[in-house]
Amino acid sequence: MATHPTQYAHPEALVETDWLEKHLKDEGIRIIESNEDVLLYDTGHIPGAVHIDWRADLQDPVIRDYVSPEKFAELCSRNGITPDTTCIFYGDKANWWACYALWAFRLFGHERVKILNGGRDKWKAESRPMTRDVPKYAKTNYPVPKKRFDKEIRAFFDEALGQSKSGKPLIDVRSPGEYKGEITHMPEYPQEGVLRGGHIPGAKSMPWKTATNDDATFKTASELAKIYFDQCGVGPEKETVVYCRIGERSSHTWFVLTYLLGLNNVRNYDGSWTEWGNRVGAPIEKSA
Repeated sequence: MATHPTQYAHPEALVETDWLEKHLKDEGIRIIESNEDVLLYDTGHIPGAVHIDWRADLQDPVIRDYVSPEKFAELCSRNGITPDTTCIFYGDKANWWACYALWAFRLFGHERVKILNGGRDKWKAESRPMTRDVPKYAKTNYPVPKKRFDKEIRAFFDEALGQSKSGKPLIDVRSPGEYKGEITHMPEYPQEGVLRGGHIPGAKSMPWKTATNDDATFKTASELAKIYFDQCGVGPEKETVVYCRIGERSSHTWFVLTYLLGLNNVRNYDGSWTEWGNRVGAPIEKSA
């Protein structure tokens, strides 16, 4: 029987609500809120937090891709961020979109990143301070990243296809209904134009929220190891690709595997099902 870790591989990647409330005005940190509901920030947020809109700030407005390195540098500069700034991400829905923003920052090589354990939900549930005041920080001169880490933490269609054909770990983090092909969108969400339902052949179903507790915090290292090492077959010796609909839910799983379980061989296929389910000739499985 495998021995499971008793602590996170990188516990420093998480901060707790109690710690953050005591360090809101620390130099060298920037608190970043990123939500699915882009209007939520204006209704109240953690004091000092800036808002990063996952669509407007991180997505190219024309091509289906992320912003250019130049645009990323502009985003960081106007929010008073330097390469030495520790960015603490949080948001709604168990940090689903906060992890997406964190993954995008890592895509451009920003190294000092953390997640607020429990996110916006836990912060509000504990009646911690909120404000509608929008902070203003002195503009910085964030250097344009020399590269985007596509090869290291991002997978594209051909790589996901190769992963499938070789039988290497593929994790589908969508809902069971999406995985089975019963629906082509998230439950309670609108249809987004995907023509085919199902999953990538060989992918294992493990909904992203399996990694969280009811209070939106992450499960223990031992619990996560049982979920992903035992049930999904991932490990340090196997390259793993995770996917969902557009790469947002799978970025949460990417964070768990990379930072909490310590794997350095996990890539997020952000084209995900909106690409795969519309791709002519892409192989699809429909199964329980």
